[in-house]
Amino acid sequence: MTAAPVASPEIRGYLHRPAGAAAGGLVLTHGAGGNCHARLLVAVADALSAAGLVVLRCDLAFRQKRPSGPPSPAGAAADRAGLRAAVSTLREQVQGRIVLGGQSYGGRQATILAADEPQLVDGLLLFSYPLHPPGKPERLRMDHFPRLRIPSIFVHGTSDPFGSIEEMRRAIAGIPAPTELIPIGRAGHDLKGGRFDLGPLVASALRLIAG
Repeated sequence: MTAAPVASPEIRGYLHRPAGAAAGGLVLTHGAGGNCHARLLVAVADALSAAGLVVLRCDLAFRQKRPSGPPSPAGAAADRAGLRAAVSTLREQVQGRIVLGGQSYGGRQATILAADEPQLVDGLLLFSYPLHPPGKPERLRMDHFPRLRIPSIFVHGTSDPFGSIEEMRRAIAGIPAPTELIPIGRAGHDLKGGRFDLGPLVASALRLIAG
């Protein structure tokens, strides 16, 4: 497998290719405080490309504009447009099914995009979904969940302050499509930077790709 830089007016990141024929593809992006070099994203991209997927690990639009700092609510539509462009680029490389994934803020934007455009991708792979701000469980970020019509996998730490495992279970129960929650023991919002057993995640992702 290899990882080659990708650069265009809309996309900046790395394309991971498997050694053999591709089983499908994944667009993978980062959270509000990171970029496509986040250790979790690199670990997941390496593991899934080794398992047969083409993975496009990319920066969101806000991160392409500046190297640090959080995203602005006013720029969320541009971040989603960038994910749409990344999916289009990956479809030029992959014949099979495409999954859209992201960590925290990136995963939230992926779910909103999928709710708005249900035909865009075949599934979602979400890491540390930010269900609510830490310490503010009343401010839920799930109004669009009832509009999600594709299978989704949520990978979530048992010590994540953005939502407990039980809160996540209740939230994803409102999604009218198949869902899976993969708890990562003793992990916070960064999911240990990907330093956990990736085997169950890889197996679930491959089932998602297979449909």
